[in-house]
Amino acid sequence: MTSDFLVIGGGIAGLSFAIRAAAHGSVTLVCKGELPDSNTAWAQGGIASVLPEGLRDPGDSVDLHVADTLDAGAGLCREDVVRAIVGEGATTIDELVAHGAEFDRDGGGYDLHKEGGHSKRRILHSLDTTGREIANSLIDKARATPGLTILEHHFAIDLITTGKLGAVTEDRVLGAYVLESETGEVKVLRSDRVVLATGGCGKVYLYTTNPDSATGDGVAMAWRAGASVANMEFIQFHPTCFYNPGATGPEARSFLVSEAVRGEGAVLINDRGEDFVKRSDPRGSLAPRDIVARAIDREIKRTGKPCVYLDATRKPPGFFREQFPYIHDKLLDFGLDAEKQPIPVVPAAHYQCGGVVTDIDGKTTVRGLYAIGEVACTGLHGANRLASNSLLEGNVLARRALDHLLHHHPPGKASPEAPSIPDWSHGDTTPPDELVVIYHNWDELRRLMWDYVSIVRTDKRLRRAGTRLKNLRKEVREFYWGHRVNADILELRNLVAVASLVVDCAIRRRESRGLHHTLDYPHLDDRFAKDTILRRF
Repeated sequence: MTSDFLVIGGGIAGLSFAIRAAAHGSVTLVCKGELPDSNTAWAQGGIASVLPEGLRDPGDSVDLHVADTLDAGAGLCREDVVRAIVGEGATTIDELVAHGAEFDRDGGGYDLHKEGGHSKRRILHSLDTTGREIANSLIDKARATPGLTILEHHFAIDLITTGKLGAVTEDRVLGAYVLESETGEVKVLRSDRVVLATGGCGKVYLYTTNPDSATGDGVAMAWRAGASVANMEFIQFHPTCFYNPGATGPEARSFLVSEAVRGEGAVLINDRGEDFVKRSDPRGSLAPRDIVARAIDREIKRTGKPCVYLDATRKPPGFFREQFPYIHDKLLDFGLDAEKQPIPVVPAAHYQCGGVVTDIDGKTTVRGLYAIGEVACTGLHGANRLASNSLLEGNVLARRALDHLLHHHPPGKASPEAPSIPDWSHGDTTPPDELVVIYHNWDELRRLMWDYVSIVRTDKRLRRAGTRLKNLRKEVREFYWGHRVNADILELRNLVAVASLVVDCAIRRRESRGLHHTLDYPHLDDRFAKDTILRRF
């Protein structure tokens, strides 16, 4: 199957790109589950944008949004990238609205929220299910777009490149091997223009706000294909994940309480009712996420309590239910009325700030391969993502990547002759009694990452994690090559690869900056005011 553009991933970045690209050539979009399973659909808070005069918060400006982003990024943001992406905020909102997304209004303008790290109200939202609103509108638009083929339940196994096929000329992408999960058939999807939009790697940790699909597939595939990866040590832990140890099921364990709740006045307190975050930062509960998450981690360790609390009870009756109906009703399902009781919360893995190295147009170090959205390391987030910048980045990079491809490698332009692509070679059928190995290794991987490579780190913990990951990689490699592939094997393979990249990057950064905090090097060090770049040779 050949197409002008191959898009892997179906969140805001992949869908935005595919919809626009279909006007210029044939597009195949693959996602390993169903389109609504993306990280985008799970986003509660909103999308950050400085709107035109008359619609924005008084005194807000692109310069202020840039300054807030740079401050959160702790010295590692690329200012030119930040300015370019933030500067396209209003264009992004206009495009999403044109695709059918509806954001909450206040009179003649938009109802703007404020979140941690933002100096002004600039977060557009659709109640507390903004991501779902954006995702649904883009999915509807994509399904109605001529020339766009959507393949759900198709798992991209690996990228195909000239280098992998033995060519000695410049390494470039040729397509991907893709597993059709329901039949077990592995297909060759051929394209000289491949866009990774696979999201993040939250499932590498035991506790995460991400959906089960967030297994770092794009980073792992790009790494195996020879692309450079950077800054994987910077994993953002969302400060407020609902703590409910008695609940069962993945949604109960990873239910996110949006940062917008704090933006509207809720305060983090300990079991004695103390506003403990102000000991770490005068902004208290509205400090950037890295500061708040570390303050919670420190308070839990200091008190020995299993959680802290997010207190919204001081707001007027009905306020929480009106502003955050999804969160309110979900908490009621678990027996908690947030208007009367503080919400027990703990940090959980939320967002990777590093990823596949790209320029401002999503171009990677492998010719023809682009990465957009959370999978990419563009320089926007630096050492810590500013809240609600991610949906903005996904849409802006989709536009820029397409414009760059159309200018430099448009459909119809002759490509250098490529070697023939061999069919996929299967292993033997997996004996059912050996599937327990996969589930055991999955659980062990996520627990060791949570225990050794989470909010606060040490050299000793990182070395232990690295040693065990080396053994896990060997076990998974033997299992992968010895048996017929399925989604479980592929996800475990990718998780082990990404976990190893996180540890390798963390070991190299001998300072504490942004989301990477180590007790062995507790201070900033100007020698490390640069990206942690890993290259395969």
